[in-house]
Amino acid sequence: MSPAAASSAIACAPALPERSGMGNVLRLAIAQALAGANSTVIYATGAVVGNMLAPSKALATLPISIFVVGMAACTLPAGAIAHRHGRRAAFLAGTGCGVLTGLLATLAVVRASFWLFCVAMFLGGVYAAVVLSFRFAAADGVAPERRPRALSAVMAGGVLAGIIGPQLVTHTMNLWPPYLFAATFLAQAAVAAVSAFVLLGVRLPMPTAEEMSGGRPIGSIVRQPRFVTAVICGVVSYLLMNFLMTAAPLAMHLCGLPQEDANLGLQWHVIAMYAPSFFTGRLIARLGAPRVVAAGLVLIAASAVVGLAGVDVAHFWLTLILLGVGWNFGFVGASALVLECQRPEERTRVQSLNDFLVFGTMAAGSFFSGSLLASHGWDVVLWVSFFPLAAAVAALAYVAASRPDRRTGRA
Repeated sequence: MSPAAASSAIACAPALPERSGMGNVLRLAIAQALAGANSTVIYATGAVVGNMLAPSKALATLPISIFVVGMAACTLPAGAIAHRHGRRAAFLAGTGCGVLTGLLATLAVVRASFWLFCVAMFLGGVYAAVVLSFRFAAADGVAPERRPRALSAVMAGGVLAGIIGPQLVTHTMNLWPPYLFAATFLAQAAVAAVSAFVLLGVRLPMPTAEEMSGGRPIGSIVRQPRFVTAVICGVVSYLLMNFLMTAAPLAMHLCGLPQEDANLGLQWHVIAMYAPSFFTGRLIARLGAPRVVAAGLVLIAASAVVGLAGVDVAHFWLTLILLGVGWNFGFVGASALVLECQRPEERTRVQSLNDFLVFGTMAAGSFFSGSLLASHGWDVVLWVSFFPLAAAVAALAYVAASRPDRRTGRA
């Protein structure tokens, strides 16, 4: 499918009245802020709780890996629910999993059950995957020319998640002695419940008969060079963000740095992940998604270079901040590329397939991160990150050389 044809197809997609569409964007941004605290709490505590409960220290990051598996396992079923019953049904099902995440994690900490904690993390991954589909829902509900901005506006809601999540951990982790983080997970469940009430007000069009028909065979969609590049860049951006963010709090812990420093570093990382979304949509509209993705890959590489330069608090924090901005440019840019590869009747299938591929690959990286950190240390984790970056740069360069720019007609 040519970029021009993709643009024409996207333009034919139904949009809600402007007022309803922008109201949805606001509600989805608020829900993103509240629900994003779920992921932040898990990344701040998962490896530390895993280190306390796991039968072997090599399994310390397994809960976070299970969290990512939950994200991968949920994307296609959530897409199927949205395809048949509408996006709001999928959103509320995912939010219910978010409430269960907090309740089961609390029980796991109280009972010192590592495997129950892993079950809670799986449900947390289900919740996180549904939350990430908010960006596509916002884009579907507005006029074509506003879609990159709607997509990035919802992602901007994550700025508050970067504040809520770490502060939730810092102010609740010692409230239920001797059960470290037990009160934190109870608070996380309450925040997920509030998010569900916000989502009840979202108004999105139900699937049409044309959408139910499914569109082109999936093989035709995945063979598009632009789709392949979008998936590769999305995979690498999210894989490396997860790869390094999973290892960083435990690496800081092993270096003797306080948990409060790890929490604050994670807070600035999550803010850096989402704050650029206030202008990422404008950058995509002006420069094109491939250039924004390329900038993100460069920033992720820079984060690894900073991490290799030292292991004090400043190095960890700057690594996490650069990683967050790089993820935003890479992931939001890759998501905008996905929008160019779909027809209106294919959108839920194409979007859920993209997220399945991104999170499925990320799950493998998450497993690898923990074992690599345990066996070889933080420096090796950073060096390994350059290999997938090189693959993403090569894919982006290939498409840039072989396909004209959608707006200018130039390569």
